[in-house]
Amino acid sequence: MIYCDHNASTPLRPEVFEAMLPHLRERYGNASSVHALGSRARCAIEDARAQVAALIGAQPAEIVFTSGGTESNNLAIQGIVRGAARTKIVTTKIEHASVREPIAALQAEGRRVQCLSVDGVGRVDAAAMANVADDVALVSVGWANNEVGTIQSIEAIAAACVRSGVPLHVDAVQAAGKVPVQVRGIDLLSLSAHKIGGPQGVGALFVRRGVEVRPLLLGGGQERGRRAGTENVAGIVGMGEACRVTAAELGAYGEACVALRDALWEQLQARVPAVRRNSPAGGDCLPNTLNVTFDGVRGEALVAALDLVGVAVSGGSACAAGGGEPSHVLLALGRDADAARNGVRFSFGRTNGSADVERVVTHTAACVERIRGTRGSLRHE
Repeated sequence: MIYCDHNASTPLRPEVFEAMLPHLRERYGNASSVHALGSRARCAIEDARAQVAALIGAQPAEIVFTSGGTESNNLAIQGIVRGAARTKIVTTKIEHASVREPIAALQAEGRRVQCLSVDGVGRVDAAAMANVADDVALVSVGWANNEVGTIQSIEAIAAACVRSGVPLHVDAVQAAGKVPVQVRGIDLLSLSAHKIGGPQGVGALFVRRGVEVRPLLLGGGQERGRRAGTENVAGIVGMGEACRVTAAELGAYGEACVALRDALWEQLQARVPAVRRNSPAGGDCLPNTLNVTFDGVRGEALVAALDLVGVAVSGGSACAAGGGEPSHVLLALGRDADAARNGVRFSFGRTNGSADVERVVTHTAACVERIRGTRGSLRHE
């Protein structure tokens, strides 16, 4: 299989597996225990905490380990808003479900929500952030969109929030490991291990020193009282190692992915009629991500057809796959409902090379032609 769905999940890196293995076998101590096995587990967790912090320019004490990006987003949003005197939340129309749904739940409880619009490639106007200070408890925005790859002007958004005295949460799950991510001006930032070659089921939330979050999970003093529950030592160690190796390779990884992404777009344009690009071009997009629409081809049909010939891609967010609804991201970009159902996302990673592009284009061209031909024959009949 040619795996072009790295925005959904990435293969576990060999270095990560080797780092985790001892903690899956002989190093089984509970990190809260005071004996030698427990102390060894605690030291492993703290080493990983420092590795995660180093990737984003944070202090180790500011890292809270979670079960993944969804929990990190929920802890950030609910943990701030439920304890705030202010009642308003500001976000955008293209956020991931793990941001939209907790905000919707808070709205149902009486909080006010302002969803900022985006332009035709998914960029929010950073200047609009300067006008949201009134009674705002939290601004929550994604560093990079998971479906189309749009990168937001986080530095400008953070500066506006600092000037307004408004806490800022950034969902960096898709950005970390693909582009440089630093926490300057940011109060809370979400990460997920399996997006950067780490294991599934572990993530982290950066909480700036002095920012208080109300915990979602109660029943223990783990993570300095911010997230109760026995720590997933092996997973945390894996996340730390993934952050370490990712930081060392970030520049080269980005350049390699840009070459693959741009080659894919050029060849699709040359070989497949009526293909439209949904992702922004150049540096406004994640280096590995290309979302396109083929006129007259339903996205889920093409994803299934490519799967049958050994190419793994996505119709958008893996969390919303199979729903049959138009992509809320593409709708926000101004696409009509039909076009918003037809987006297909190709996302490259470390397992891909230039030979994959040629094979992916060949298979895609054949599948698109077959689907269009089938639709034509059905209309004729």
